[in-house]
Order: sequence, then structure tokens, then C-alpha cells
Amino acid sequence: MELFLATPRGFCAGVVRAIEIVERALDLYGTPIYVKHEIVHNKYVVNDLAKKGAITLKDINEAPIGGTVIFSAHGSPPKDYEIAKSKNLKIIDATCPLVTKVHNEAKKYNGKKIILIGHKGHQEVIGTTGQADMYVYDDREDNILPKYDSDEELVVLSQTTLSVEDTNKVANQIKNQYKNAIIRNDICYAVSNRQNAVKELAELVDLIIVIGSVNSSNCVRLKEVAESYGTKALLANSPDEIEEDNFYGLLNIGITSGASTPEILVDNFINFLKPSKINIIGTDERDINFTLPVELQ
Repeated sequence: MELFLATPRGFCAGVVRAIEIVERALDLYGTPIYVKHEIVHNKYVVNDLAKKGAITLKDINEAPIGGTVIFSAHGSPPKDYEIAKSKNLKIIDATCPLVTKVHNEAKKYNGKKIILIGHKGHQEVIGTTGQADMYVYDDREDNILPKYDSDEELVVLSQTTLSVEDTNKVANQIKNQYKNAIIRNDICYAVSNRQNAVKELAELVDLIIVIGSVNSSNCVRLKEVAESYGTKALLANSPDEIEEDNFYGLLNIGITSGASTPEILVDNFINFLKPSKINIIGTDERDINFTLPVELQ
């Protein structure tokens, strides 16, 4: 069996930054450190940081008065920061700069009609909708666009981890209905690059394994992209999560991983599959680095 390994895959710059923020905060301030929401959507990463003293909170109200809290890479609404300040918490913001960009766009266009293409209930969408009044268009539902005047100069934002093709389809639909709509390009570079690599992979293999957690939006989108190109795809964090029957008789298997997936999980799958040959598919993305918060530099 041959293995086809997608490039790029794994950690994006925002995830690298978020994990480094937690680790530096633990070194500087000691344990425990509290993280509002999972720092990134990968259970291996979250569990590894928990062993070092990072406690994940579902709600900022759970943080003890005077503690240190890190806001996750997905972003949070302003009300969470207000609660943190009222509890005298030391606040460290690990929001991905590309998510912060969307927040800033929402604030900039506050007062205009804003449509956010995103998945309701996802932490990033919760954070973005807290920045300004907006309508959420969830492409998983039967959506009807709001009835604004046809010449309304509305603004279209998007969750950063969606399918590029699906988001463009919705954006074009909105543009057709509202000719003055301002369409912002908010899909993360890493999400777009990984989806393009999966499209290339789909033409070469019988099965694509997307390595990552099931609550990771960008991982789920990679699986959907593979399937939309006619290739069977599975999403799992480890080989234990997949029935071995799925591999029987396959000559070519593809592997990719989401932007919050550590490379050690990819290595685990390679060791499990024991391929006769490994082929690298795709091209490296340019190296991008985000600066750490001032208090951790």
C-alpha cells in the first residue's frame, strides 16, 4: 500500500501562537492557568496542556477571582472580557489575528447591514456576532436571505474555517441579490491551502484520512471537500478510532490533517499503516508567524 501525504497540513500560524501563549503563560505565572474554551479544537493538544496545568473552562464565570485566563484562538465576545475584568482576572488574548481581523471588520461596518456566513453555535461565530449586530447565514440550513432593499450596501463577512467553494457560492448568491454588497475575503490562508491540497489528493487515492478532532471545523471541512470530489474520507484523531475494515484492499491512501492537528498524530497513522512508499503531494506554504501578546514577549 502506498501513502500519499498532503502538503500543507497540520498547525497553522494562529494555532502555533495560541499553544505557545499557553506554554509561556504557564512558565511565567505558574499553575493553574485557565483557558476560556478549548485553546484549539484538538483533544490531544488540550489534554497535553491540561497535564501541564492549563484548565479549560466552558464559561468565563467558572474562573476564580484573581486568576489568569487565556481566551482561546477562536475569539470571544466582548461580554466575556467584561466578566473577566469584573472578576479581576489577568487576561491574555490568544485569539488568532485572522479572527481578530474579522472582529475589526464587524466593528468597522457596525451600523450597516452585516451578513456573517458561518455555523451557528461555533465558538468563532459566537465571538464575531458579539462585535456588532449581524445576520448569520448557516449554509447547513435552509436559509433565506434577509429582505433588504435591493440597493442596500450590506457587508458580507465569514467564519475563517469554512469551505472556500461553499462560502464563495453563498457570497455570489448574496451579490446577485444585493448588487452593492461588500464581500470580505475572510477564509484563513491555511484553511484554503489545506483544502486545495485535499482536492489534489482526491484524484490520486482510494481513501483520505483527515487527522484531527471531530469538533474542529476546518477538519470537518477537509473531509467534506474530499467527499465532494468523489473520494471516501474518514475523520479521526488516532487509528483506534477507525475500524480496520476501512483499509482492506486499498492500494492508495491519502493523509492530511487540520490546522489544529499536531504532527505526532500524523506519525502515529503512518506507523500504523506501514506503507510500502510515501509520496508527498502539494507544495509548502510560505512561513507565517504571528507575534505574541506584549506581556509574554
